[in-house]
Amino acid sequence: DKAPASLPSDIRDEQLSRNALYFGEEGMNDISSARVAVIGLGGVGSHCAHMLARSGVGYLRFVDFDQVTLSSLNRHACATLEDVGTPKVVAMQRFLEKICPDRKYLHIDSRVQMYTGNASKDGDLLDGEWDLIIDCIDDIPTKVNLLVYCVKNGIRVISCMGAGGKSDFTRLHVSDLRSATRDPLASKLRTSLKRKLKNDDTIKDESYLDDTDKISIIYSSEKTVVKLADFTEEQKEEGVSNFGAIDGMRVRVLPVLGTMPAIMGQSLAALALCELGKKQFSPVAGERIGKNVRNRLLQHCKRREKKFRDSLEERLLPKAEEEINEVEDESKADETSEKKKSKGKKGNQINPNDDWRLACMINGIWVGPAQFDQDDVEYLLGEVWRNRCAVNGDRLGTVLELVRWDVSKPSDSSNLVLMGLNALVKFDEAFAKSGDGRESVPADVRKKIEARLASTKVDFI
Repeated sequence: DKAPASLPSDIRDEQLSRNALYFGEEGMNDISSARVAVIGLGGVGSHCAHMLARSGVGYLRFVDFDQVTLSSLNRHACATLEDVGTPKVVAMQRFLEKICPDRKYLHIDSRVQMYTGNASKDGDLLDGEWDLIIDCIDDIPTKVNLLVYCVKNGIRVISCMGAGGKSDFTRLHVSDLRSATRDPLASKLRTSLKRKLKNDDTIKDESYLDDTDKISIIYSSEKTVVKLADFTEEQKEEGVSNFGAIDGMRVRVLPVLGTMPAIMGQSLAALALCELGKKQFSPVAGERIGKNVRNRLLQHCKRREKKFRDSLEERLLPKAEEEINEVEDESKADETSEKKKSKGKKGNQINPNDDWRLACMINGIWVGPAQFDQDDVEYLLGEVWRNRCAVNGDRLGTVLELVRWDVSKPSDSSNLVLMGLNALVKFDEAFAKSGDGRESVPADVRKKIEARLASTKVDFI
């Protein structure tokens, strides 16, 4: 082995200068001290791995038993003709050491080995503390074994679904495993994982399917546009079972457009880096909500706010009579003006859910017209709450409503939470009891909700 090379610190700093501007000093420190394992260094894994290294991840373990082949060259991130016959992890390490040869900045631990899920065979393959494991395995049994290991050991994992036979990069999504649609690999993986963990006493429920803090996936909702290649005459004559890298793996060749695994690998790296560097983003949900549903949620929330104000004024009128009367006098004049404007306009009818009264504070509680519209509803559903209850993860198919989180603040996008019926009932009961519905939400969930609400403020700056 060659003696470890040394890279001057100013050179390394300049290499990562653009990333440092993006993540800041603290974020880059988190990235450089991170330990990440990439399992599978094919088309997807190679693009993910090389971008993690280029971006400053300090320790990377690459795991793959396979070698570079001629047919790998249409999609592998760095392999050349000279690498054909070389283990993929070795080819990747050689390439990355040309970018950063100094192990104090980039330590690569390459394992020419297949992950099996069998402790006696795997040895120390996944030993150690991991900030993140990235799954780029392309066969279901091995993929299931890896996810089982991560779930049981509380290791955060990002997993890539099928890239073969697809080309439409606009249909890529980041989600939990349960939400993935129109992806055969995701469907089989979900079923196999549930079956594998069903009788495991250490796993209490199926929250791993819904919790992106445990498992996040990148998948394509595009329908596969090409089929597996037919068996060759040689395979038919000599017996299909005699072909394949190892027993149990797919023998028929899956057509692959090289751009798709590259884009998915880069997407994995982006998700990982932004998470490690504390610059997390909110992926848009895969399923888009129709206009009618968005309008229903908008009107329900407006009606809820209007009724809330009516009941509040009725209950607290003696305590806030002067303040409310003053506001009502002004709002009546405004309401009359608005009604006049509405008359004579074709198809323009007054919405009974709209509240024309001016905004004001009553005993520390904000009341007033809705501060959001249907575009905001679409943003909140798809990008902020991902079409599911923020409290317990219930999704579309149940009754979901937008609810004002902090009653001391206006009903704008940074203060609206999507809740299912069960969570909403408890929220309202807590408000009736203590004046703060948030007390019905567990502390850890409340912290996550408020972090998401805080991120919406950044989006609107």
